[in-house]
Amino acid sequence: MLQQINKKIIFYISLVIILGTFNNKNLTNFELPKINMVNIEGIELNENEFLEITNLIKLNNLLSIEKSQLKEILNANNLIEKYEVLKKYPSSIEIKIEKTNFLASTNINGKNYLVGSNGKFINTKDYSQNLPFIFGNFETEKFLEFKNIILQTDFKYNNIKNFYYFPSGRWDIEIISGVLIKLPITGIKESLNLSIDLLEDIEFSNIKILDIRQKNQIVIND
Repeated sequence: MLQQINKKIIFYISLVIILGTFNNKNLTNFELPKINMVNIEGIELNENEFLEITNLIKLNNLLSIEKSQLKEILNANNLIEKYEVLKKYPSSIEIKIEKTNFLASTNINGKNYLVGSNGKFINTKDYSQNLPFIFGNFETEKFLEFKNIILQTDFKYNNIKNFYYFPSGRWDIEIISGVLIKLPITGIKESLNLSIDLLEDIEFSNIKILDIRQKNQIVIND
């Protein structure tokens, strides 16, 4: 970061010196060099996005480029988790992109979507990895909050087959073995840890439903 700041300082000082050597006539015709190189790393953008970015950048120089327009283009891509734009003086720019992680799949109005770690629904047909499916009308923020709670326990995320979300804000989990775990609205972390202990107990090896929605009460159905 300090090195980048130093480069900018040197560039601006050089620019002031250069401009100071021009008379008024020459200064009127003076133009900063246009950006002639755009390097995008981390993700393959579609043709329209790539052209939109390169056209925007190449029409400007590094001092006048509209950051808000560039952000708008990048933020519109649901596959992008985060990005960093680096200006390489005098006439090139580098965009480093980190792709979002796919966490689950779902169906909205008859169309299949993936749920990204960036909190966005991603419409894609090219992904074949097995992911848990989410049933119900949920907000991605609520799902990410729930997933974060799961990660704070010993419950293995890759052991989950399906999620079921209810209008009350409650979640059920179906694991790969077929057991359905009914969770409460609050105290989810403690309930998940309890479910792990119960599922590891050989006495409960044949259960199909583990209902721990009520405090201090466990209902087991074989």
